[in-house]
Amino acid sequence: MYLAVAVGGTWAFWLPAIALGVRFDSAVGLVLLLVGLAVPGVAGIVFVYLVYDERGRADFWNRVVNPRRVGLRWLAVILLVPLGVAVLAGVVDLLLGGTGPTWGAGVTQFSVNPLAILPALFFATLPPILEELGWRGYALDRLQLKWSALSASLVLGVVWALWHLPLFFVEGTYQHDSVGFATTSFWLFMAGIVALSLAFTWIYNNTERSILGIVVLHGWVNSTAEFIVVPDPAYYGLWFVLAAAIVAIWGAKTMTAADEVPHPPLPTDT
Repeated sequence: MYLAVAVGGTWAFWLPAIALGVRFDSAVGLVLLLVGLAVPGVAGIVFVYLVYDERGRADFWNRVVNPRRVGLRWLAVILLVPLGVAVLAGVVDLLLGGTGPTWGAGVTQFSVNPLAILPALFFATLPPILEELGWRGYALDRLQLKWSALSASLVLGVVWALWHLPLFFVEGTYQHDSVGFATTSFWLFMAGIVALSLAFTWIYNNTERSILGIVVLHGWVNSTAEFIVVPDPAYYGLWFVLAAAIVAIWGAKTMTAADEVPHPPLPTDT
């Protein structure tokens, strides 16, 4: 039910932008974009309060604000993995005869106008906060109550990818202006989100289900992609390799060294 509310609620704001021909870089379009972005997180909080008792609600907010769940080792993983994927993908592309990595527009314009980097930072950091209170904060826990970490990640990844679909039809978005609908980059983007979902679950399950850690990870993935531009096949290809390695090394059941998937304190727990 949550997944239907999250996707349907967002599309309720984004589909009118398509019908009305509103650009998301206009004032009205920006409002529709931001409200739509907020739906997964707001719905996640609502469902937490509907489903869990006081312990579950306290657990949710602790996962939002408590950095101790992440720890220094996994913080290093969160910071190094997206950067490593971007840099290594650039090297691989260069070795295969491609153009290799280039600096993003925000970086190249920074020396001329330092404020030029602010839009890139804004859209790299705000969506993770608005989204992850729901995707990982609520939905992943519920999915992992019934399915393995791998199955839950695949289900959430497919829904997460489809959630982005209207963005490909609204001018002024990265998906419309830079990727395009039904292009090779489109399919790589959509499949890449599923691969990212597996990586996110791996981090989530190994950081005591830290929502804060996932927000930082999501934002850093966005930031590195904004600052270091790499051709899509090499970039998403490495995320596919990483996802496969995670499953092979840590196992499909939990993606951790533990035998059971971590779960929230349920009302029936004693």
